[in-house]
Amino acid sequence: MSVLKPGLADRYEKVKSNLALAEKESLRAAGSVFLLPVSKTFDIEAIREAVGCGMHAFGENYVQEGIEKIRWFRENEPNLDLTWHFIGRLQSNKTRPVAEHFDWVQTVDRLKIAERLSEQRPVELGPLNVLIEVHISGEDSKGGCEPMDVPALAQAVTTLPNLKLRGLMAIPAPSDTEEGKKAPLREMFSLYTQLKDMGFDIDTLSMGMSSDMKEAVECGSTMVRVGSAIFGPRDYGNKESK
Repeated sequence: MSVLKPGLADRYEKVKSNLALAEKESLRAAGSVFLLPVSKTFDIEAIREAVGCGMHAFGENYVQEGIEKIRWFRENEPNLDLTWHFIGRLQSNKTRPVAEHFDWVQTVDRLKIAERLSEQRPVELGPLNVLIEVHISGEDSKGGCEPMDVPALAQAVTTLPNLKLRGLMAIPAPSDTEEGKKAPLREMFSLYTQLKDMGFDIDTLSMGMSSDMKEAVECGSTMVRVGSAIFGPRDYGNKESK
């Protein structure tokens, strides 16, 4: 597990301030971009401190680690209204625990995954919110549905009874230039707009992290996923496969 450095509240307030400034500079409405803190590799005590700072939603990349946290809070802090997003690459043999515990899955990239999530989602929990992950930069190391295949996958997901399609997600390739960061973000916004024009009832475009939050807001993101700028550096030793 990663060690939480002192100053979590200050880091969180700084990120919120930077997000508010990005919204203002991009002529976006205040509060129109949701900030999702990414808590992967940090332990339960770190998340308890985060809750005390006002955080109420968390992104997790690793199935078993995330489920252990979810179970702990639901058993020990049942009055907390926390929302849990799975944001890691999802293997088909791990869909059941994700369907049974998480509130969102942001990394649906093929129909098989969507079908398994729907089949394995407990009805009493209500529909699982899902985003289609888009392979926007063509990196071999990144997952995602190819852009041209997104409309067909979106249509298929809407037919599954225990899923609610909320929109799109992407992890663009890193870039050292502003234009290099913005190009895939603009492409994602175009694809998101295309789906809305086709009649899909979606409201979430999840893109932007610690290094490109400002550019993502400018390009139309509605949700940014920020980890290191809030929680600090991570220790990835002995992590399970995503």
